[in-house]
Amino acid sequence: MRHAGTPDIIRFTDAGEVTPELRRRLIDCWIAVTNLGGAAGFPFPPVQDDEVAPVIEELLGRLHPQHTRLIAAGFGDALAGWVVLRRDPYRLVAHWGTVHHLQTHPAFRGRGVGSALMRELRKTARDDLGLEQLRLAARGGEGLEDFYGRLGWREVGRWPGALRLSPDDTRDEVLMLLDPL
Repeated sequence: MRHAGTPDIIRFTDAGEVTPELRRRLIDCWIAVTNLGGAAGFPFPPVQDDEVAPVIEELLGRLHPQHTRLIAAGFGDALAGWVVLRRDPYRLVAHWGTVHHLQTHPAFRGRGVGSALMRELRKTARDDLGLEQLRLAARGGEGLEDFYGRLGWREVGRWPGALRLSPDDTRDEVLMLLDPL
């Protein structure tokens, strides 16, 4: 299994394209990221298969060639990370997309996987979906603003105290924009 260099990137537009092996790897990645404290959609670790698997199935069920992509990065047969890009089909806001669940498997951190996924997401948004801007919400206090900032994103607002992780840990939700693509 190759683990050096640039990850291979694959885009999916339909749940039928996702093999059972990849479904399993997506679940395992999300569990590993969450259980190490990652801000990837399950705020209260630990999580297990019975919590994550149905969410993966729902997410895959929403894949659609016109408005939703799953972008995965890997080294050989190993899933290194993934992200979802979604365009709202409502015509008023169809020119922008939202980014969901960017995550890098802990075994592949520090190898540029997250950056590679976000570069591919930007290209996919612009070239495949014809989008003009991207939006995302990130958990404050994780250093994510700096990561996204290095990739050209800018903070456009915050929802102060929006996320309560525990009685003594309340965080802002940071709203970020990438424009132009």
